[in-house]
Amino acid sequence: MPHELRAPSSGVAIRLRPLAVQDYEEWNEVRWRNRAWLSPWESGDPVHGPGLSFNAWLQGQRRDESNGSGALFAIECQMRIVGQISLGAISYGSMRTGVVGYWVDQRYAGRGIAPMAAALLADWAMRDPDGPQLHRIEIAMLPHNDRSRRVAQKLQAHHEGIRLKYMYVDGHWRDHDTYSLLREDAPEGFAARLASRTIG
Repeated sequence: MPHELRAPSSGVAIRLRPLAVQDYEEWNEVRWRNRAWLSPWESGDPVHGPGLSFNAWLQGQRRDESNGSGALFAIECQMRIVGQISLGAISYGSMRTGVVGYWVDQRYAGRGIAPMAAALLADWAMRDPDGPQLHRIEIAMLPHNDRSRRVAQKLQAHHEGIRLKYMYVDGHWRDHDTYSLLREDAPEGFAARLASRTIG
């Protein structure tokens, strides 16, 4: 199950923690204020299933966490929610892989928050005894999402190429550019490696 994750002292000062019901007002304010900033990258349901309340959505996330198929964290900086990061589509057995999704408040963009959040998530997913013990995590993005590409590059992720019509985004099935992180890429941990490159 997810628990609080903190960046190394030498890295950007963020923490990841499980999102809770009492976070609704703060989370909703950040999402609403960033709706134009986030909408071009927002995935959706092509069959337009029923909308969910925050509580119902969060209960679904808790079920995913309980059965090991996903995990959701709030990203906090200076005690404020500045984004969200999740791990989904977890596959066990011979693959042991999952897919990362994230967003960051426009006011905090460009500060290294998304790369550190993804590094912390990778460390938890691959190395934490309480995590799913994965071997690989994937980051997929629209080919013109330069900000997300820089996140993958800062993490030294492996470029794997284009997946055709990979995800339903902004009303259409869209090609996605994919990157991966492998457990053996960072024996010292992804967050520690990222922090050392930032100050080096």
